Amino acid sequence: MTEATATRMDRMSDAEWEVRKDLAAAYRLVALYGWEDLVFTHLSARVPGPEHHFLINPYGMLFDEITASSLVKVDSDGEIVDPGATNRVNPAGFTIHSAVHMAREEAGAVLHLHAPDGVAVSAHKDGLLPLSQTAMLCLDHISFHDYEGVALNLDERERLVKDLGEKNMMLLRNHGTLTVGKDVGEAFTYMYFLMKASEIQVRTLGQGEPYLPSKAAIKTTSDQSKSLGMASRPRIRARRNIRPACAGRRAWFPSAVHRRRAGARWRPRCREWHPVRWGGR
Repeated sequence: MTEATATRMDRMSDAEWEVRKDLAAAYRLVALYGWEDLVFTHLSARVPGPEHHFLINPYGMLFDEITASSLVKVDSDGEIVDPGATNRVNPAGFTIHSAVHMAREEAGAVLHLHAPDGVAVSAHKDGLLPLSQTAMLCLDHISFHDYEGVALNLDERERLVKDLGEKNMMLLRNHGTLTVGKDVGEAFTYMYFLMKASEIQVRTLGQGEPYLPSKAAIKTTSDQSKSLGMASRPRIRARRNIRPACAGRRAWFPSAVHRRRAGARWRPRCREWHPVRWGGR
């Protein structure tokens, strides 16, 4: 880590650093799933605070190279507040992401991809079809926006926001996919379901005429999808209300001699309750 990077990190709040880590992890996951398009798509996240700043990828870096400290911070006008690794952002990325962040206060993260299966479904006349349970879970969350060219025209922002409405998934016609969430985890969950549904559709249509479920089944599954984005929420358990895994049986506690010999390598039987290292959690 350079001295300049360390100085920048010292000026960041803990809340911003947490968002940076989540967003960098999302970039790495997109690369892992093979959804990236060299340097030409974008994931963004709102920086906690009243300034209306958001984080986006440093233009020129591949997704599997991005780290928490390399992300660029910009304001609602596209002016760079923190240069990150390259001091550059893609103007098209700013157009799309700033539109959503500015229009929807609850939009903590916006993901936009050009993955082949997503683009293929966006170009299909009927969009996403109810060919799988995954697709049916997405149907109630989907919106559409017609292609207007490379997103460099700031006037397009108003039309894009109008088409998105209160939905959390969008098929950008002949272009790609977009998802919105309260945080990075929720936006990524929506994108995962949308991309998985698109992949299944492309494979299914390549086999010939598909089998469609009944309208009642489609409606039931759509109704069951209301909390789809909540799949990203970790279940937090109150430690005081939980018995350890070793409750009801005698746990093994090493003697002082054994502890000194094992040192930091010692692992107790009940990992949920006892520290990995002796003397601290």
